[in-house]
Amino acid sequence: MFAAYAARFDPGNPLAALELGERPEPEAPPQWTTIDVRAASLNHHDLWTLRGVGLPEESLPMILGCDAAGTDADGNEVVVYPVIGATGHGVGPREQPTILTEKYQGTFAQRLAVPQWNVLPKPAELSFEEAACLSTAWLTAYRMLFTNAGVRPGDSVLVQGAGGGVATAAIVLGAAAGLRVFATSRDESKRRRAEELGAELAVEPGARLPHRVDAVIETVGAATWSHSVKSLRRGGTMVISGATSGTNPPSGELNRIFFLELKVVGSTMGTKEELAALLNFCATKGVRPVIDSVMPLERAREGFGRMASGDLFGKIVFTL
Repeated sequence: MFAAYAARFDPGNPLAALELGERPEPEAPPQWTTIDVRAASLNHHDLWTLRGVGLPEESLPMILGCDAAGTDADGNEVVVYPVIGATGHGVGPREQPTILTEKYQGTFAQRLAVPQWNVLPKPAELSFEEAACLSTAWLTAYRMLFTNAGVRPGDSVLVQGAGGGVATAAIVLGAAAGLRVFATSRDESKRRRAEELGAELAVEPGARLPHRVDAVIETVGAATWSHSVKSLRRGGTMVISGATSGTNPPSGELNRIFFLELKVVGSTMGTKEELAALLNFCATKGVRPVIDSVMPLERAREGFGRMASGDLFGKIVFTL
């Protein structure tokens, strides 16, 4: 079957490690099922895998991709929850949870094998391309906002780095849930787009906001850390799920954190139940993921290149 996969690691030039071609058909052990993939979306996680982060060399070659929507053996339209072993379903009881491509082959292929527990019904209101965007970046944003930040309608949120998958999802979901959303981006066109998607105001990174916010959604890391801390009200919460600009923020903010009793919370992915809630929220409220572009999997190298350069707003989706 045709697939996009990591054949090797290349920290300096990850696209050089990407291969497109034939891979073996997946095997479905007991309690697993095979999905015919109709659409799959790209995440920064896929670029990190090509760089050799989070994957041992003995696991190569590894089909990339965490998100997918498709059809099961009975023709049902489904969405894949990408965390394998979250509660032991389909794997040994002592196996640690992993996201697809960390141990098990990913979604950038014509077919995919996952535990039956990891399959959810796709709402009829969502296209395959839309549904394929939700399981990683949008699920991460959903958990950051409504579980770990605990914000409620009327609260204010700063989203750093508008244009990235998680940040874009947080803007759309926050606005749909009645939050006052502020956003940052170095790019003027991305700031305008953020406001079109529901942000009350989008500013350059580091710019002063009209007032301090209840929560910050932080995926940028070192470059925006100080601004995030300084933008929080007393007792506010910063939720972190990534650090695309670096993992070592500048020092000197600890006094503000303890004096203002700020909370710094790490967040990774979300639960299957949260994904089900997100799918229902999108279907019933008319919320749709922001898609930058849709292209056939044969053009995966182009999609990876756009993500590596940062030349995108929203999700890149591959179709099969």
